[in-house]
Amino acid sequence: MTDPILTYMPTPSDATFKLPSGATDSHVHIFGPNNKFPYAATRGFTPVDAPKEALFAWHKKMGIDRCVIVNTLLHGYDNSVVEDAIIASKGRYLGIALVQIDVSDAELKRLAQAGFRGVRFHFMPGYKVHETPEQIIALTKRLEPLGMHLQLQLHAQYAKDLMPLLKQSAVTVVMDHMGRVDASLGIDHQHFQDFCRLLELPGFMVKVSGIDRIDAKPPYEQGIPFARYLVRNYPDKCIWGSDWPHPNHTHVPDDGMLVDSLAQIAPKPDLLHQVLVDNPQKLYRFTA
Repeated sequence: MTDPILTYMPTPSDATFKLPSGATDSHVHIFGPNNKFPYAATRGFTPVDAPKEALFAWHKKMGIDRCVIVNTLLHGYDNSVVEDAIIASKGRYLGIALVQIDVSDAELKRLAQAGFRGVRFHFMPGYKVHETPEQIIALTKRLEPLGMHLQLQLHAQYAKDLMPLLKQSAVTVVMDHMGRVDASLGIDHQHFQDFCRLLELPGFMVKVSGIDRIDAKPPYEQGIPFARYLVRNYPDKCIWGSDWPHPNHTHVPDDGMLVDSLAQIAPKPDLLHQVLVDNPQKLYRFTA
């Protein structure tokens, strides 16, 4: 068996950019610990544990007050690792669940009451899925009365073809990582512009996370302009996430560098406050 993979820097650089009070990291994950929250047998790799204590400590160091934890397939459809962190945070951290398409109404209600604000699915090339886009959109009718939204890792190349269907969602659609485009293709590339067309519709939002995923070379001089473009053109549709502890990546990012990149992504104080505080509060409804 191969050794566990370390996906994050245990001691990232200190960020020099001061974040506003109430700053929210809207996209992170937790891995284990495996002896308490076992990894799924179907996982694609085994990580070095990245438990809630490490996440809480990193956020405290960076001046991040609130957070949304997205469950990953490392834990399969067992959302207990996220639920445990929500409880420990006393309302400052909330969750996004992974569920199967036939999840019961009772379980969705339980998740909503436990602090999960949405469920996540994937439309990515080469990604094995077990549900159709039509089934996912049908599920949104059951999410709506619970105040839960739909989170999608949607590759931008599918945005145009899926737009007619996604418009039928009964709930807000939040899209991850800026469409996972190749930053070297430029902002004017058709796939990214198709992705942006979704943001011109009511009920769509985007996480300006993943500058390090669309551009593998720090300090992400090709990736940052995509995030800045989205924040400038769709300020009420954007939230930010670090994506800690960076699963399935090309490299291990420096999280201090990712926080400091916000100085370029949202250079005006009111814009930064909107992306880090106001928009997340409106979407996720933090209680603390």
